[in-house]
Amino acid sequence: MRNRPEDLVTLFNKLFRETLKTELVRGGDEPEYLPVGVAGPFAQVIFAHGYFASALHEVSHWCIAGEERRKLRDYGYWYCPDGRTPEQQRAFEQVEVKPQALEWLFSVACNSRFHISVDNLEGGGAIDEEGFRQRVYLQACDYLDRGLPPRAEQFLDALMVHYGTTATDFDRWRRQYAHLDPAQARTVPPITKVSEAYDAIS
Repeated sequence: MRNRPEDLVTLFNKLFRETLKTELVRGGDEPEYLPVGVAGPFAQVIFAHGYFASALHEVSHWCIAGEERRKLRDYGYWYCPDGRTPEQQRAFEQVEVKPQALEWLFSVACNSRFHISVDNLEGGGAIDEEGFRQRVYLQACDYLDRGLPPRAEQFLDALMVHYGTTATDFDRWRRQYAHLDPAQARTVPPITKVSEAYDAIS
């Protein structure tokens, strides 16, 4: 099945447009989050250029943001653009672990390719790209073992139904990237889902 951003928009809006007054919207050059009141009667998760991966990434951030942050434009965060100093890049990588872990799981559910993003081409790249990749992978495995944030689990379930993926696909993914965690190479537990395990407040 083709990876069409329109399908993500349909799935997301079916889940959250009426229940949480939030809609996924195809945007232009820059992704953005606009809360209710700024965007109109619905909050908007805006992804860039109509890119499939951008939509998954922005949904991931929204799934982590707590109720108070979702009242703020861009969740109240100031984005430090490309060209970051080592200290700024270290802080960027720290806050990106959880959303990129969710994005990777969403990508597995969609059978789409995932790319780790350090997003600092003009500033020398990642502080430790392989270490960052490992932290993202381990966080994704932790989500599978202990449960995703509730909204992320809802969206993941919808993606799996739409794209026909199963727990077997996630087991295969864990084995494929087991080199990122030596312990995973010895034993790979099956996927479990505990939707109440996480409170999506960040």
